[in-house]
Amino acid sequence: MLDKYSALNDWLAYLETKHPNAIELGLERVTKVKQRLGFNPTFPIIVVGGTNGKGSVCAMLENMLHAAGYCVGCYTSPHLLDYNERVRIGQRQSSDEVLCAAFGRVELACAGQPLEKTGTSLLDDESSEISLTYFEFGTLAAMQCFIDQSVEVAILEVGLGGRLDAVNIFDHDCAVVTSIDLDHTEYLGDTREQVAFEKAGIFRVGKVAVFGDMDMPIAIRTQAQHVGAQLWCLGEQFSFSAGAQQWNYHGVSGTRSALPYPALRGAFQLNNASAALAVLDALKSQLPVSMAAVRRGLVEVVLPGRFQVVPGRPTLILDVAHNPHAARSLAQNLADLPPCRKTFAVFAMLKDKDMASVARALKEQVDVWLVAGIATPRGVTATELASVLDAEGVKSAVLTFVTVSDALQHACNEAVENDRIIAFGSFYTVAEVMRAQSALRLI
Repeated sequence: MLDKYSALNDWLAYLETKHPNAIELGLERVTKVKQRLGFNPTFPIIVVGGTNGKGSVCAMLENMLHAAGYCVGCYTSPHLLDYNERVRIGQRQSSDEVLCAAFGRVELACAGQPLEKTGTSLLDDESSEISLTYFEFGTLAAMQCFIDQSVEVAILEVGLGGRLDAVNIFDHDCAVVTSIDLDHTEYLGDTREQVAFEKAGIFRVGKVAVFGDMDMPIAIRTQAQHVGAQLWCLGEQFSFSAGAQQWNYHGVSGTRSALPYPALRGAFQLNNASAALAVLDALKSQLPVSMAAVRRGLVEVVLPGRFQVVPGRPTLILDVAHNPHAARSLAQNLADLPPCRKTFAVFAMLKDKDMASVARALKEQVDVWLVAGIATPRGVTATELASVLDAEGVKSAVLTFVTVSDALQHACNEAVENDRIIAFGSFYTVAEVMRAQSALRLI
């Protein structure tokens, strides 16, 4: 039945067309397939949601727990270059073979066929075929990988929202909401309180729920009280104090002093690092982590595409910023850098994003806009994006290109040693720049 899907790329092509909708929020279908698979993970699970900062918190937790000697499973999305990036075990991307085997088991469960290794069918009464979205299917496959590889702790990043996201089918030991802002408004609502309600849907009765932003919507506290979760908020139950070379974390278990700054750059990384340390406080009886492991994890953490500065001249900065909150953060990070002669922006976005707000946040930091299209049905054309810049009153030069690679090539041809090139607007934008780097001799 599954022989033709022996290669990972075949599986991914199949999954992209398997379900009629790319996004279909809801837990009923994916929960049924989970039950058919007989999942009963015994390791601690951490779920990380929020508008921005999810990837940073996941990466810091993964690194600190790995440094402490635990076998860590980490599931994140989306990927930049390879699907394997989404499922890491022991800080290594899962192999094609491991992922294909997991996909095969999930497909059998979707089809209502008995699974080997279970001893019983574990199927619902009807055993009818169930169709899952790409993300739902991948979420179950990731957990299958973690169970098969006997991880000691799993970190699951929410894909969209929280309450109705596939990762929310798993009973977890600690939940994190990193920040709240407007994004995916067609699914999550067009006010910050509505978004917060959806994000807080990952909270669990009796479990710690960490909120990692100083600006807390009322819905976060309301939902925590309604569910019966233990809410720990930045600025209340935990906080940080920053020095010139080091910083201190203050939490319910005491202070962790003289910490190195995270290797991840950006204005909000101490918020994210503090949220990660609050999680370690919450799980200290299950997963004790030494100061040495915390320090090593902070120093060695890597997360491509999040204010990533590529070595060389001119400076190249990659950032997946694709919503207003992330764009404001990127603008602040750029403003904090030493001045340069000229900043070139390689800019491409998806049409379902708030393009105007992103442009507005960054227009004072850019001297030359190199606007490109993205080769996906969701991508906006360069001409349309240039019109958005014009409507926002951008006065600096705006040039249009068919592809991101073309825009990057132009930037490399025009920029001199003391200039800066920033590439941002979506994961697609950064991924295409990454693919082009070697050819353009940027690394």
